[in-house]
Amino acid sequence: MSSGSVTERPVAAPAARRPRRSVASVLQGVAIAVGFAMLVGGFGLIALQYRPYRIPSTSMSPTLQVGDTVLAHRADGASVGRGDIVVFSEPLWGGATMVKRVVAVGGDTVACCGSEGRLTVNGVAVDEPYTDDHLGPGEGYRITVPEGRLFLLGDSRSNSLDSRSHLDVASGTVAATDVVGRVEGIVWPSARIAAVPRTPAFDEVKGPTASRHGLLVPAGYAAVGGAVLVLAAGAAGWAVSLGQWVRRRSRR
Repeated sequence: MSSGSVTERPVAAPAARRPRRSVASVLQGVAIAVGFAMLVGGFGLIALQYRPYRIPSTSMSPTLQVGDTVLAHRADGASVGRGDIVVFSEPLWGGATMVKRVVAVGGDTVACCGSEGRLTVNGVAVDEPYTDDHLGPGEGYRITVPEGRLFLLGDSRSNSLDSRSHLDVASGTVAATDVVGRVEGIVWPSARIAAVPRTPAFDEVKGPTASRHGLLVPAGYAAVGGAVLVLAAGAAGWAVSLGQWVRRRSRR
């Protein structure tokens, strides 16, 4: 190589730049992530805290109908009160899984029927708008519920095999430990999807009244809202991509 010659060095090619994500694509990703979290969180909470049960008879009509699938919050007898609809299995009643309403708890005196054919608990007449009818004084019973036990009736008072049908066995009462859940909502059929509201019917009676419901309704809204958000964000992204493809084709 002669003196004064210049050695040429190859120039490195500039690094390829990553295309910048648009604001729309970032928002779409965030919406999908949030929606997925809501969907999984809502369904996860329901799966952990609730169990489904199918109503086999008309004994809880009109509140629950034959064929309804309900969700019951996992609970034991110590956490329920008068007015709660509970799922239980009493061996002395045949051991079948049943759904009835708690009308009296341990220490209560429950009687039928007082003035205007209404049930009385500890001498207080109870107005029960959820029943199909009010049976008159001719039904006739007066029971003091032992501690740790419950007195249960169906809302269809004229068509329910409940504590009244088993008065010869522990005065018709059921052990609180036999309770496995508290009904809070109907999830099938689709036309009847709804929360089962807490009743204030026994609020005038001193002692444990109907329980406050758990997070079934918020969890349900979160799951459904999350699914809608994921679908909407996905559809919006697809629409934007389609629009860009159409514009590119039109330029050719």
